[in-house]
Amino acid sequence: MTVAYLGLGANLGNAPQTLKDAVIYLAQQVSIITLVESSLYRTAPVNAYGNDFYNCVVKIDTILAIRQLLALCHSIENYFGRERLYQNSPRTLDIDILLYGTVQLDRNDLTVPHPRLIERAFALVPLLELESAIEIPNLARADYYLSHVASQRIEKITSTNV
Repeated sequence: MTVAYLGLGANLGNAPQTLKDAVIYLAQQVSIITLVESSLYRTAPVNAYGNDFYNCVVKIDTILAIRQLLALCHSIENYFGRERLYQNSPRTLDIDILLYGTVQLDRNDLTVPHPRLIERAFALVPLLELESAIEIPNLARADYYLSHVASQRIEKITSTNV
């Protein structure tokens, strides 16, 4: 089993409900055990257009190899109506592999740790909510990078968790 962290985001349709449904859908997969999920966050788009995004991070334990996990993430995105019209386009659901154990991988179709994890408040803040002292392989503790994303608008949705 490998512990992985998935970042979920959406800004089309009823994005908060989509994230809740996607977390449930993930938990129903026999190859995944959902360990804990973060609160829901509302964030401004970063290098993208459209409505605000809703984001969360889910910590899972999985028997899937990293590429199998990527394929599952893509199939779940498709199930929820994801269309890839252009880079950073608005989306019904986006699922990114932020961390996969201590794996470091840099390929055309997959980079882990996620290459923009340390540049995005919408990924860092919910990740740190789950694991305040988490290390990003070959970098540093994730909390070190908080000052780099301090200017990005992020609001914890306190009325409901994912």
